[in-house]
Amino acid sequence: MPTVSVERSALFAHLGRTYTDEEFDELCFEFGVELDEITSEKEEATKSATVKLSKDQLASLSEEVIYKIDVPANRYDLLCIEGISRSLRVFLGDIDAPNFTILPASDEASSTMTVIQSSTSTVRPFVVCAILRDVTFDEARYQSFIELQDQLHRNLCRLRTLVAIGTHDLDSVKGPFTYDARAPADIKFVPLTHTDEGREFDGASLMECYETDAACKHLKPYVPIIKNSPLYPVVLDSEETVMSLPPIINGSKSRITLDTKNVFIECTATDLTKANIVLDTVVAMFSEYAANPFSVEPVTVNYVNESQEVVNSYISPQMFTRKETATVKFVNSLIGINVEAEKMVELCSKIQLGPAQLLPGTTEDEGPILEVTVPPTRSDILHAVDIAEDIGIAFGYNNIERKVPQTCTVGGEQPLNQLSDLLREEIARAGYIEVLTHGLCSINDNFTALGKPITAAVSLSNPANIEYQVVRTTLLPGLLKTLQHNKSSSFTGGFKLFEISDVVLPDDKYVMTETIVGAKNARRACATYSGPTSGFEVIHGLVDRIMTLCEVAPEADYVASSGNAYKKVHCKEGWYYNIRELKDVDVRTYFPGRAAEVLLTSPSTGGKQVVIGTFGILHPDVLGYFDINYPTSALELELDYMF
Repeated sequence: MPTVSVERSALFAHLGRTYTDEEFDELCFEFGVELDEITSEKEEATKSATVKLSKDQLASLSEEVIYKIDVPANRYDLLCIEGISRSLRVFLGDIDAPNFTILPASDEASSTMTVIQSSTSTVRPFVVCAILRDVTFDEARYQSFIELQDQLHRNLCRLRTLVAIGTHDLDSVKGPFTYDARAPADIKFVPLTHTDEGREFDGASLMECYETDAACKHLKPYVPIIKNSPLYPVVLDSEETVMSLPPIINGSKSRITLDTKNVFIECTATDLTKANIVLDTVVAMFSEYAANPFSVEPVTVNYVNESQEVVNSYISPQMFTRKETATVKFVNSLIGINVEAEKMVELCSKIQLGPAQLLPGTTEDEGPILEVTVPPTRSDILHAVDIAEDIGIAFGYNNIERKVPQTCTVGGEQPLNQLSDLLREEIARAGYIEVLTHGLCSINDNFTALGKPITAAVSLSNPANIEYQVVRTTLLPGLLKTLQHNKSSSFTGGFKLFEISDVVLPDDKYVMTETIVGAKNARRACATYSGPTSGFEVIHGLVDRIMTLCEVAPEADYVASSGNAYKKVHCKEGWYYNIRELKDVDVRTYFPGRAAEVLLTSPSTGGKQVVIGTFGILHPDVLGYFDINYPTSALELELDYMF
């Protein structure tokens, strides 16, 4: 959860009220946030184990009380003192939620941003902009303006990788503006960090400076985002003045000061949806300081191709309000209250979801439907559950009566999970070490490395890297990688590993809650033995042990081939298993002639014999791919059929 630090006196001035620390803590609880800590600048410096200050430095620090407030990660409107105080005042009924107005553009040149699509598409393809007119800054407002941008960069913007915010003094530059991407050597400007000395950098030298200069260490984490790109994104005015080099730094010429009246905001991004949310949030928070409060001027963004033809265009900011619905019955049921529909409409005003209204339900049993108005600051409202949560806050957690549940149920493990837990204990007692490996792997690891043909698998549309391309269809690669990374362990007496977990298999007929999801989970048990010898007999013994534990009897011909080794134990009626040689020529996972498959006949298979697993000595090619130096045998069984 993000933590917002605000001075107590400033917060109370915004609220127009004062509270004791205990009273404010209770107010935070009622509103759905948490007062995490009460501290001061001096107290923080005294407690710090890394920052050591002299007595004179400590004496210069403020003793002003600071509230550290934890806010929900999806409430971007609460990341500054303006948002917190406004929301609390609406919650307390002191003010109504503001209505935001998009005014006509007063200057066409300043209200146009041209995007060179052919170049920017390779680095940060999107930009959205807005203009705040006649804003009045003081020191506190200016600091809050900067802190909101920092909070958004850390949270929604994912450290500027998704969105980077640039704010500029509109009167110091000339529109129309251009968003382009150019070679680092062609970008020359005085960055904001070197305003005092007026030193000019090109793009490449600036990256080097930020990587090595201790005075600019706060910008070092962002350098890798664009450093190795052949083109750097850049925002320019009509005179080719560099306004910003996103996502790194703004230019010195367009810097905002306490005297700034007109603010130009640009957000460059790799995700247009998040860019719009960020821009709407900044505008919503600081448009209250405009001469016409809660108003903003739009900017037209035009994307042009190499022939300077407009191929796409939109106006930002969006500042959309939208309608969402939830049935009154659903809200009451989810929270555990019984609020009249008309009262629920009133509660919506406390949580900035008004004006709300009641609509007739489609059926008599459904009851009335609550329709709320979601402001541009509430991008977190996505579902009826979100509406119910906020109404619960407006109603008051402390006002919800404690009740004994009307249903009486007895909890218990799912049979498959119970079987898995019991097998884990028994396999561990047999000397195997349990591991837990990644559910994602590469196509190569999942198929090619195991000597299998590439078949259908649930794949990721945007994998983070080549190691996470598909959801695994077998547990074996994970165990083999574990062996690969444990070469320093002793293999003299055999190295045994096992895992019981899920794989995901494509299935166009599998239905979950009346929906064909196209895939299904399958529970599997996988084990390996690696040592001076192949250990085929060890893995074979584990197969028999698992079947005995599951009370599955061997078939007569399998018993006959075992001589006098088999001792009859209690087994479930109608459950039998057999072992036969694996002859699938398409699978080269195992050494030829040294592999077998496990067949099960049971009521769960409809009395038919089905293959539920394989085991054998792994092929040298498989061992070579995973860089395993010892002969290895492996087993993989499906557990879904075993109960």
